[in-house]
Amino acid sequence: MSGIETFTPSVLEVTESAVAKVQSLKLEEDNEELKLRVYVTGGGCSGFQYGFSFEDVMAEDDTAVNRDGVTVLIDSLSYQYLAGSTVDYEEGLMGSRFLITNPNASTTCGCGASFSI
Repeated sequence: MSGIETFTPSVLEVTESAVAKVQSLKLEEDNEELKLRVYVTGGGCSGFQYGFSFEDVMAEDDTAVNRDGVTVLIDSLSYQYLAGSTVDYEEGLMGSRFLITNPNASTTCGCGASFSI
């Protein structure tokens, strides 16, 4: 045994697929500072909905999750709704999109874009 290992859980898990897509967009935009912002707003058929945007700058109250050279930002209001969630990226017959798997959601709509707690 090599010693004690420390495990620090992340507020948000980011899948390899999501990391690969963000890295690809950083290359496409020729912008190494590009960050994926994940946020929650009111609305959608279940009460809250997820949003995604790309930004160059981190706000003072943002939480940053880093994985393999990619930064995902969460604002302070969305943090409570997203803690423990997973960000993924999928491509399929319905198109391509980032999506959230949220263990805090009691219900989600059929497309997965909105939820309630």
